[in-house]
Amino acid sequence: MQFLVLFFVVFVVFVLFKTAIVVPQQYAFVVERLGKYSGVLEAGFHVLVPFFDVVRNRVCLKEAAYDIPEQICITRDNVQVGVDGVLYLKVLNPERATYGVTDFLFAISQLAQTTLRSEIGKIDLDKTFEARGHINTQVVNELDKATDPWGIKVLRYEIKNITPPREIIQAMEKQMKAEREKRAVILTSEGERDANINTAEGAKQQVIKASEASKQKQINEADGQAAAILAIATATAEGIRKVAETIQKPGGYEAVQLRVAEKYIGEFGQLAKTTNTMILPANTADVATIIATAMSVVKKTGQN
Repeated sequence: MQFLVLFFVVFVVFVLFKTAIVVPQQYAFVVERLGKYSGVLEAGFHVLVPFFDVVRNRVCLKEAAYDIPEQICITRDNVQVGVDGVLYLKVLNPERATYGVTDFLFAISQLAQTTLRSEIGKIDLDKTFEARGHINTQVVNELDKATDPWGIKVLRYEIKNITPPREIIQAMEKQMKAEREKRAVILTSEGERDANINTAEGAKQQVIKASEASKQKQINEADGQAAAILAIATATAEGIRKVAETIQKPGGYEAVQLRVAEKYIGEFGQLAKTTNTMILPANTADVATIIATAMSVVKKTGQN
């Protein structure tokens, strides 16, 4: 009797263990009843029909990341490169993910590799590194179309590494080195050109400034000479006017005679000092005649 009770208790516990199910959060259990799809159990506590209901698949509804193995792709310019990546996806429909495809992860991985080879074959090697974003977008679009019947959403795809052959890497390094040297030479030549232009511009400005200074100097000197000539002419005119006014006064004529005589005698005394050969008029010693001649000129000028 005790054995039967113990057996019954063990049987009840076994049945409860098989029929009572707790589904964790972000999980979904696909249940079959007698081998046929029955429904999907969401998060929470559920009780199955003993010996009829069976959990066929436990599906995680979280976003998951899967590595896509490295594969050899051929670019448009016939260069082999090794490309690997990581794929992010999420199960939206557990039923279709269970019955729509045998192994959705394997199927998506193979599809991602074939799509990636196709996209890499459309571009040159030099463009593969800068076209990663475009390649990722195209792979996601193609995978999303194929996985929609499976109830799976492909969120994004990221290329991790693009590995060209060693010979190509060495050639690219040489090319980059040549480009750097080329840029250095160009920058040096541009610097020398700018320096020469600045030097020439400085010399030009110096010549312009010097010519402007010389021009201004000549203008100032001309203005000074003109002012000096004008001042001398004004003073001379004023002196002549004063002499004329003085001559008209009483005793002025005699004073002019005396002044002429003094100047004549003074200048005559200087003749022998300037040269050894002289030609003199016959009446040079006749001071009275010379003074009379000079005074006749003064009279005629005064009458005019």
